[in-house]
Amino acid sequence: MKDKEEKKIEKDNGTVYRIGIIGTGRIAARFLAEAREVKAAEVTIVYNPKRESAQKFEQQWNVQSTDDLMLFFLMSDIVYVASPHETHYGYIQKALQKDKHVISEKPMVLKKAEAEKLCRLAEERNLILLEGIKTLYCPGYQMVLKLVAGGTIGTLCNVEACFTKLEKRHTRELNDTLYGGSFTELGSYGLLPVLQLLGNNPSEIRIDSLFSEKGIDLFTRVSFIYESALADITCGLGVKSEGRLLLSGTEGYILVAAPWWKTQHIEVHYEDASVVDVYEEPYVGDGLRYEIAEIIRRIEEHETKIEETAEIIERASIMEMFLKKRNKE
Repeated sequence: MKDKEEKKIEKDNGTVYRIGIIGTGRIAARFLAEAREVKAAEVTIVYNPKRESAQKFEQQWNVQSTDDLMLFFLMSDIVYVASPHETHYGYIQKALQKDKHVISEKPMVLKKAEAEKLCRLAEERNLILLEGIKTLYCPGYQMVLKLVAGGTIGTLCNVEACFTKLEKRHTRELNDTLYGGSFTELGSYGLLPVLQLLGNNPSEIRIDSLFSEKGIDLFTRVSFIYESALADITCGLGVKSEGRLLLSGTEGYILVAAPWWKTQHIEVHYEDASVVDVYEEPYVGDGLRYEIAEIIRRIEEHETKIEETAEIIERASIMEMFLKKRNKE
């Protein structure tokens, strides 16, 4: 394969990568605003196959829009996929085939085989493919990983992660009977620490949900059994709970205060209840700037090997398992 050159915009503050956004929904608007806070990034074009939606976004955000995918790729170095879940695979595949680095909104895909194909394609073409779970790249979460890896709480034995937010009944998330619901929308966050800290090969996974009259999960709990550890994640769009992360070990526990996915306040507790180590870390803006900065860092440092391949594939596998179970019920 021929060598590729990133097309860049030169500015007074250095090289800037052109980012194209696929999709014009709420997250696309937040991503655009966050990208404007990253010196090495500039959103140059937004794509929506529905021309009217593309033009509306252009007028609101003062960025060029198009319904022409070829033009879109010509004006992009990095592609951010923020379209409906079920369309991610096709758009990511096209972007990689056009030699574009990709950030995909979570969940990247909903089938294990699709995740395997995309990761393999990115690797073959020496491209970077990130699943946009912004928590992974923020300073606070990285501190949590460091504390666990350093043995601060001994051997990790249990992970509990909860993410809930109450959505209005008219939203896509609570009306898309095929791909909507709590787990497809929020489950990627809880899966992040479980798979990253305990591994991608649990011996048993159990999924339980509470459903709306339309058959969409309003609240879902996924339980994991590993050889020497347990884990539970809960997520809900119709049930409210405390959004904390709790990591339990043989010598203490780490508690990340709600909202844990915007990791800021971290406490380490021990058997002696009077001893508590507290860490405060920044979480700036909406957090999307962290994943933008990360993909640019990897491009600049030529880190094309996808570090998270196994986790991306396992997350997709669990999403597939969930959807098959839900559709049967």
